[in-house]
Amino acid sequence: MIRTVIFDMDGVIIDTEPIHHLAFFTQFAELGIVVSDELYASFLGSSTRNVFQRLKQEFNLSQEVDALLRRKRELFNQAFDTDPGLDLLPGVRALIEDLQRHGVQLVLASSASKATIARVFNRFGLTPYFSHLVSGEDFAQSKPNPAIFLHAAALAETPVTECIVIEDSSNGVAAAKAASIYCVGYASPHSAGQDLRQADRVIQDFAELSAATIQHITA
Repeated sequence: MIRTVIFDMDGVIIDTEPIHHLAFFTQFAELGIVVSDELYASFLGSSTRNVFQRLKQEFNLSQEVDALLRRKRELFNQAFDTDPGLDLLPGVRALIEDLQRHGVQLVLASSASKATIARVFNRFGLTPYFSHLVSGEDFAQSKPNPAIFLHAAALAETPVTECIVIEDSSNGVAAAKAASIYCVGYASPHSAGQDLRQADRVIQDFAELSAATIQHITA
């Protein structure tokens, strides 16, 4: 029986990808670099630190990674705080509440920074539902490396065979499978172009999931 659900955040709980896209491409323009759509798509599921480590090498940037991170965070926060239409993705709050009512432990394992996770969780009152919040900034390598999901399962004190991961990116799905965790791929309109074929199950809508169906998944 499944005892713990590990959620990704961006593209699963909330669609902050347009805000990240705006912040990144504003910064790319400031830096005078041209990042292709294909290269940008390969970043999804990666931590911002890992993104800038790659960009620094690829474009021979003179700025330090920490300085690049600070500027990206400034741009993201400005956009996040001034977007009145930002909300959780349809159906996800109902699923979170249903899982809590049925005693299923919830853990967040997101490539986002701790500051961004806190911003989202504070704005939408999500903290009481989750036992642990895990940020990708604490790991040397981003998804598809499985470390973040293995750490989330360890914090939850749940064997990986009794966990599932909900992900929307190909990097995230690959990380879940590398951790030997059952993975539900969320094929949202916001994750177009992501390869979810490695997922054990793909959904289009959170109404397809419930605590009852999740608890009886055979991993």
